[in-house]
Amino acid sequence: MQRRTLISAALGSALTGVAGWGLLQPPPQAGTIVRGWEAQPGMRLYTGADLAFGTTIAIQVLHDNQRQAELAIQDGFHEAKKIDALMSIYSESSQVFQLNRDGRLCQPDPHLLRVLQETVRLSTLSGGAFDITVQPLWLQFTKAAAMNTLPSPAAIRSAKALVNWRNLSIDRHEVRLHKPGMSITLNGVAQGYAVDLALAAVRQRGIRHALLDTGEFISSGNKAPSHDWMVGVQDPRRDDVLTAVLKMDGRSVATSGDYETIFTPDFVHNHIFDPATGDSPLELASVTVAAPTGLQADGLSTALFVMGSAKAMSIAAQLDNVDVLLVDKRGKTWMTPGLRTTPA
Repeated sequence: MQRRTLISAALGSALTGVAGWGLLQPPPQAGTIVRGWEAQPGMRLYTGADLAFGTTIAIQVLHDNQRQAELAIQDGFHEAKKIDALMSIYSESSQVFQLNRDGRLCQPDPHLLRVLQETVRLSTLSGGAFDITVQPLWLQFTKAAAMNTLPSPAAIRSAKALVNWRNLSIDRHEVRLHKPGMSITLNGVAQGYAVDLALAAVRQRGIRHALLDTGEFISSGNKAPSHDWMVGVQDPRRDDVLTAVLKMDGRSVATSGDYETIFTPDFVHNHIFDPATGDSPLELASVTVAAPTGLQADGLSTALFVMGSAKAMSIAAQLDNVDVLLVDKRGKTWMTPGLRTTPA
């Protein structure tokens, strides 16, 4: 599972590559917690880093008790790493790996069931544009990329024949793939779900102010009195430029873009697949979603990317407390009015 490093975060006026780490200071090493500046009398910022989803994840909390802040950060990381271990497509001990290997999984974990149920909802909402069974397409493209080429039309047709979310059955006793050769990926939802669980764990320690980054962002409270947490949305074609800086309002923010994993330098073929074509969608370069939960924001960002700008804006208008920022491959942008922005 690879992190989609598509959003940078801002601390004060210094935009950062990872949440809360200034351009002029290195991020803390994974496994460490750094005691930071005093945001207000008695309240300090504590920043921790750890490894999950194949990258560095981060948690910042503002609190008046160092020990409670450290425990909250550790609890948050524990929850995120638990989801990584459960839903990785690479680890042989994960339930997703076992499902893909065997075609069935008995006694699925309740967290896995929760996420799978959300993917069914997203697939239904998007008319199949969101489909976790696209993993055979990913396998064909990565196999071809190792030989500096693209998969043949026949290889794409063969993989595409295995893609259909309706051929996945889910209940609390068993998850089953109904066609030999099918496989799933939860890379479009797992990190969002992880950030939800991590925030819940942080709040259990009495933390009111926090910003969490598992590859998707979520916030609670404020960075400092009268100062919001902020995240910057990366320009899809220039990694040192921001399309927008969003003020966090307690919702989660997730971005899907065509530039994180590419199979051709023109971004036409990338890691996001349209189940209807067996290849990457051609219109959009990035989709950023603000939604009540990380799970919802993460999944919607992929679904709306596949659906394209017109359908994405229509769907966003129908959903409660959901806002979007779209950027197409020519740089044209669309943004719903509920996003709170500040100059980049």
